[in-house]
Amino acid sequence: MEKVKKRNPWAWIPTLYFAQGLPYVAVNVITVIMYKRLGISNTDIALYTGWLYLPWVIKPFWSPFVDIIKTKRWWTLLMQWIIGFGLAAVAFSIPTPVFFQLTLAIFWLVGFASATHDIASDGFYMIALEEHQQAAYVGIRSTFYRVATIVGQGLLVIIAGMIESNTGLDPAFTRVEANPAIEVNALQGYHQIPPAITLTADQTAAEQFVFTTDLVEMGTVAPETVDAASGTMPFDAYSAMMMDSIRTLNAANGFVAEERAEVAESGEAVTPEQGLNGFEQWIKDTFGEERAEARALHNNFAIVGVTLSRQPAPGEDRILIVTYKNGDQSIKLEQNKLSTRFVFNSENWNKTAYLYFEADSKIQSRTEAQFQGTSGNIPLAWTIVFIVLSVFFLSVAIYHSFVLPRSANDHSIQQGDKTSAREIATGFIDTFKTFFQKKQIWVAMAFMLLYRLPEAQLIKIINPFFLDPVDKGGLGLTTGQVGLVYGTIGIIALTIGGIIGGICASRGGLRKWLWPMALSISLNSLVYILLSAFQPDPSTITGMVSICAGMFVDQFGYGFGFTAFMLYMMYFADGPYKTSHYAICTAFMALGMMIPGMWSGWLQELVGYNHFFIWTLLCCVATWLVTSLIKVNPNYGKKQTTEQKVAEESITEDNQVE
Repeated sequence: MEKVKKRNPWAWIPTLYFAQGLPYVAVNVITVIMYKRLGISNTDIALYTGWLYLPWVIKPFWSPFVDIIKTKRWWTLLMQWIIGFGLAAVAFSIPTPVFFQLTLAIFWLVGFASATHDIASDGFYMIALEEHQQAAYVGIRSTFYRVATIVGQGLLVIIAGMIESNTGLDPAFTRVEANPAIEVNALQGYHQIPPAITLTADQTAAEQFVFTTDLVEMGTVAPETVDAASGTMPFDAYSAMMMDSIRTLNAANGFVAEERAEVAESGEAVTPEQGLNGFEQWIKDTFGEERAEARALHNNFAIVGVTLSRQPAPGEDRILIVTYKNGDQSIKLEQNKLSTRFVFNSENWNKTAYLYFEADSKIQSRTEAQFQGTSGNIPLAWTIVFIVLSVFFLSVAIYHSFVLPRSANDHSIQQGDKTSAREIATGFIDTFKTFFQKKQIWVAMAFMLLYRLPEAQLIKIINPFFLDPVDKGGLGLTTGQVGLVYGTIGIIALTIGGIIGGICASRGGLRKWLWPMALSISLNSLVYILLSAFQPDPSTITGMVSICAGMFVDQFGYGFGFTAFMLYMMYFADGPYKTSHYAICTAFMALGMMIPGMWSGWLQELVGYNHFFIWTLLCCVATWLVTSLIKVNPNYGKKQTTEQKVAEESITEDNQVE
């Protein structure tokens, strides 16, 4: 092995992988929030931001250029500079009249730069570290990548919200209380469109936004039917009609841009039995759970209005954005089908804009949530957020210019001063050719596709299982409880599992820990078989502890077991084209998660949760089969003496092109 310039990995791995995760979140998550705040319609947001994910899907197709041209260190630093200046360009495009078109174009560029940065930084990780270090730090890199996603989705959005709150009118607040003890009667006051707001002298003394009520008290489980003016109708159909009325009123009064309405023909849910073909019916009859027909529980809703106390100057707009502030997240403000961003001006300032709140029917005791309406300078807020991101990336680029180690192994495949177009084309073809000529290629592909087969199906069903009521086979958790169980306990366990997995692999090697990790990632189905069989009550301390413990075991096992998968991809990618070969491996990894996830919901609806989890346990056979077939150097990932390293280099050649 060629000599590597020594540098403490803690000096650059955390910052490198934090920098890898942040632009991914900025392009694929923050854009949706920002465009929503800036008044872009849901239709346009979904259509155009969906394409921003494409660079990460197709990145294996240009990964060979990272191997052929220049060094991985050069590519990593170049992409960080491009991302930094790209984010600055986003910041200065936001205040322009054509911000949507400009920022989309720049985000597209940042997306390709970020995907290329992923390729280069992963390749650099494999080149700059010895094998035992790669194993030891695999959990650390995953942890800081996850931290970046949390910071991107949380802290940066909070910063934008704080700026909005402190640059406009005073925030307005309304509180929604949900109480199962309140008997829900058809057509209660909060089921109606509130009348126009009558302002008091104190409210008109200063320009401010005013809600129709400071406190809404509502029940949780809504009635099956409603006696409306047009006759008796299902509650779901009634709530859909009221939602459509709100959409129409808000658009007619000029508060929001008019969008295509979604017409609900019926409020009744479609059951799995409707429209089954012969094969589906056979699966349901043969393998499905026998469960009494579940009674549909309907979430209750409340409508709240908001208005402006004074008329703005002609041509001047007051933008109001209403968001969740604190309390129980099982009480939600509808934002997917209805806008929560309203434009008040000199013509509609004294009219009322309407909001739709919903309480989870599974709430067991009195709870509440507070919502806040802010009217700050939204373009300024997001401009500052992207300036902060830009400064961070430019600082990271400067920092990494000094800190990233210079490895003797970090060179292009074509090592001359000038690389001809013919050499580049030849290298591009050789990249894919040599990948598919590796020994055990078909076994390796099967491993990448099937190692996570149980988890690929579970991951799509876990949240529905938590949320569905007990009589449908679920656990009946509220939305807020799912946030605690999955978003907090789960992330902590996943991180701990990944770090411990890296430590174990670095001490014993991948081969020693391969089977413990394979069992760890595949046997998590047992957790959900037990949870679906016993269905612990989340309203009790014992039940909630049981559910949290199950989630901890599941996510710890996944984090621990995923270490073997990551290390095997590094092992298999080793060779002259390791950077691009690793990118190809990640494409197979994504495919292995995507395809099983596509049928998991269909199968669960046919057989029920418990039998579905039993099916995923049977799928562990595929995980164990592909694990038994792969061959791994016994010393890979383990810290070795100089003599062992020399011996390993000769063994590693067996993994290269035949």
